[in-house]
Amino acid sequence: MDVSAYLGHWDRSLLPSNVHVGQGCYLEGAHSFDRFSSKRDPGLIIGSNVAIYTWTAFNVESSGFISIGDRSLIVGGLFMCADQIVVGADVVISYHVTVADSDFHPLDVKERRRDAIANAPGGDLASRPHFESRPVVIEDGAWIGIGAMILKGVTVGANARIGPGAVVTRDIPARTTWEGNPARLAEPR
Repeated sequence: MDVSAYLGHWDRSLLPSNVHVGQGCYLEGAHSFDRFSSKRDPGLIIGSNVAIYTWTAFNVESSGFISIGDRSLIVGGLFMCADQIVVGADVVISYHVTVADSDFHPLDVKERRRDAIANAPGGDLASRPHFESRPVVIEDGAWIGIGAMILKGVTVGANARIGPGAVVTRDIPARTTWEGNPARLAEPR
């Protein structure tokens, strides 16, 4: 088995033309872009000196846009983007973190059924019903712990810390630590 594509040794010219990568970046595996479908230009901007390690996945719809700031480190994050996700500079996103700007399906039962039919093999994606999306912003210097989830419409403030497994459903103030499900301000230890 040839593992070179999983160790950062792959031809970056294979990236979609709407993916813009800054100087000094390390992108471990081409597989991170398997579900990148953005039609926007740019659809993904990766700043300078960013490290994106294996298990990271960019699941980006045709209307989606993601920006990742300089010197950020992503170790296995999952980005699910229908609209917009902005990650600042010097951000750390750990293993199995999910950042989602949408539920990716309607909440109404009848509309959800219509959506499932449109998404099924042989379905008509153009007939998908509307679903809500709201941008996600993770500001400079934030750290997101293993398995945390950052959900639609959330802003994580600068230098905030999100604990492992936290589910973030509302804005997080700068320089605070949050943990739990739903995420709440951590008690001083």
